[in-house]
Amino acid sequence: MQGTRERVVRWDEPTVMLDLIASLPGLDALRLLVARQTPPPPMAQLLNFTLVEVDEGRAVFEGEPGEEHYNPVGLVHGGFALTILDSALGCAIHTLLPAGVRYTTTDTQVRFIRGMTKDTGTVRCEAVALHVGRSTAVSEGKLYDSERRLLAVGTSACAILRS
Repeated sequence: MQGTRERVVRWDEPTVMLDLIASLPGLDALRLLVARQTPPPPMAQLLNFTLVEVDEGRAVFEGEPGEEHYNPVGLVHGGFALTILDSALGCAIHTLLPAGVRYTTTDTQVRFIRGMTKDTGTVRCEAVALHVGRSTAVSEGKLYDSERRLLAVGTSACAILRS
């Protein structure tokens, strides 16, 4: 087929990373990812985004939308924005969790403001935790292009999973 492209995705076997992450408080674990002292999760490799900053109650991801993310109308599929938002929203909550405590998203709401193409360039998603309780948590985030134009906003609720 004329114009066919190929992308090879490589990732490290994730159980070593998962065991390490589970053994540390959330902020410490995520700082290892930012410092590249542990391999990124396979999802980040597949979709081409990475965790670049963390602090208490805050997480920032950057990503590169590309042709491989296009939908049939020639724009980056909303799932790319939703996934990077969901990752940042969850990690903002994770920074406030003690070792051995996990979370899972129960719902995410996203408003798409602008579309993306491969020419959008690097996007940045900044999220903050609004509430982290014993069994639930809530966070909010914004996705920007390289000129700080708003691309999407989102909120997420998570269930806190304690052993």
